[in-house]
Amino acid sequence: MIVTVVRAADFDRFVETFSTRGVEKRREHGCKGAHLFRDPEDPDRIWVFFDWKEEDYQGFLADPEIPDIARELALQEPPVRVDPVASYDS
Repeated sequence: MIVTVVRAADFDRFVETFSTRGVEKRREHGCKGAHLFRDPEDPDRIWVFFDWKEEDYQGFLADPEIPDIARELALQEPPVRVDPVASYDS
């Protein structure tokens, strides 16, 4: 699992791009799914949980089309990756 936190200037525009061009590009790089959570304390902050292998995620980041897609997402700043601190089976 890969978790990132983003800040979007326009939530609706972010979701529109994330759910169209973003889906196509993530699938191309092996992503199996994504879940969005809007931060209740800050409506511009979105938590994104990806079902993605690390090596596929790195390939996605290296894709030359990603900067254009990122601009369409209306991000206020680069995404921040959140690293896990623990994992449990239940």
